[in-house]
Amino acid sequence: MNIFLLIGVLIWLYTLSVFKRAKLPAFYFIVGSIGLFFILFFMSKPYFIWIMVRAVSIGLSIIVQPFNLASISSDYGLIAITHGFNSMTMSIDYECSGVIETAAFWGLLTFYPMYKSKGKVALALYGLVWIYTANIIRLTLIVLIVHNFGTEYFFLAHSIIGRIVFYILVVLFYYRVFTYTYLSKNKEEV
Repeated sequence: MNIFLLIGVLIWLYTLSVFKRAKLPAFYFIVGSIGLFFILFFMSKPYFIWIMVRAVSIGLSIIVQPFNLASISSDYGLIAITHGFNSMTMSIDYECSGVIETAAFWGLLTFYPMYKSKGKVALALYGLVWIYTANIIRLTLIVLIVHNFGTEYFFLAHSIIGRIVFYILVVLFYYRVFTYTYLSKNKEEV
């Protein structure tokens, strides 16, 4: 473990204890969520990113390879998309693997006060599956657009359409987990 990460974790834990003792739940939630996100992100670099890249590659290959839309090397996270005689290779890295979004969700969920521990564990696993599926949908959409319309549509497919679809699915999930639950529990109390 990096010494700077260790020092950061110790400062984060101390700051959390101060906010907990001072009964400042908003600051406890914000600092806790952001800190855990960074801890999960930096600790996930060697292994969780590799696992997610491989899982996304395998999931995508199950969908697109039977239709000869792309060739996927799950060992390296490479997608070769063809359009006629043209082809392009796309690399799945930590940005395309869903690691960032999963770490953000787990950070928020851990410090969200509306669920008990068992519910948080179940939601953490469900969130991982949801984000994974949303990512597969996004990448399938990118492959379909590039395969059918050409490599010049890659930027539009990847940076605009794919991200919009992915983030709509993620925001819907966040709404269901955080906002809807909070509103429905408060509605019952009124």
